[in-house]
Amino acid sequence: MPEAALDAVRDAFVAYARGEWTMPPKVYVPAYPAGDFRAMPALGGGHALLKWVTSFPGNPERGLPTVTGVVLLSDASNGMLRAALDAGAVTALRTGAAAVLAAETLGREGAREAAVIGAGVNGRATARTFVARGYETSLWDVDPKRARVAAEQLGARVAPSRVEALAVDVVATVTPGHELVYGPGSLRPGQHVSLMGADGPGKAEIAVEELARVQVFADDWEQASHNGELVHAVEQGALSRGDVTELGAVLTGDSEGRRNDDEITVFDSTGLAIQDLAVALAVVRRYEEEPAAFSEVDTVGAG
Repeated sequence: MPEAALDAVRDAFVAYARGEWTMPPKVYVPAYPAGDFRAMPALGGGHALLKWVTSFPGNPERGLPTVTGVVLLSDASNGMLRAALDAGAVTALRTGAAAVLAAETLGREGAREAAVIGAGVNGRATARTFVARGYETSLWDVDPKRARVAAEQLGARVAPSRVEALAVDVVATVTPGHELVYGPGSLRPGQHVSLMGADGPGKAEIAVEELARVQVFADDWEQASHNGELVHAVEQGALSRGDVTELGAVLTGDSEGRRNDDEITVFDSTGLAIQDLAVALAVVRRYEEEPAAFSEVDTVGAG
């Protein structure tokens, strides 16, 4: 399923960039400091989607998942509900797909070593997707046991240290976003980093000074500049619209991606409803073709 999700997410980025799919703005319902609720609609592929999802970073300490919610998929020709899916499982699949898609699109040619920072549900899904795409994958987490168990399950390895993991050619950071992962001057020439954790107000995985000196890409400018990693840089005047390229435009060939082997590329992911729609459609198709495979999808969001 990880590779099918990646293909579906790629197609969704292209359809959205071409104006074939639509996505009204994500609505945040803050319940800070505990967390927030999000309503995410999208229309495309003959279907409409609404994702009602939570993000409560402190939940694992209570034995509860960080992300919960539901994804509703309806037929756009008659309004009938086709499926109700677990939002955590869909989120994990599309997070892994987006992180690896950006890495494959923007990473240095020939880079086949990847590191994932964070071994939670979405971090494991990201590592699983890297492994499925043939990357030599390592995991690092603040909880060494969690990293070790996840690595054993996924066919990855545990990174020797956080510093070594952050220096790999291709990195995906999948953290709660409350602490910087990359400080000023920390990225090295030729690296690509998919920043997956800062998906709401007040979160950041990279310093503004570091964003200002690299080539920046985003899933969606409007969403990222208001609720993602880019917020802080935009507010400080370090980045503007002309400094950020949307991934969909690179995939359609309308904008340039990586320009040389030494360039540092960073992808800011806030998570788009079109990605959820693409994954939901892929899951439903897979279920219709092979019902037994649905148990595999369902387990992605567990733990």
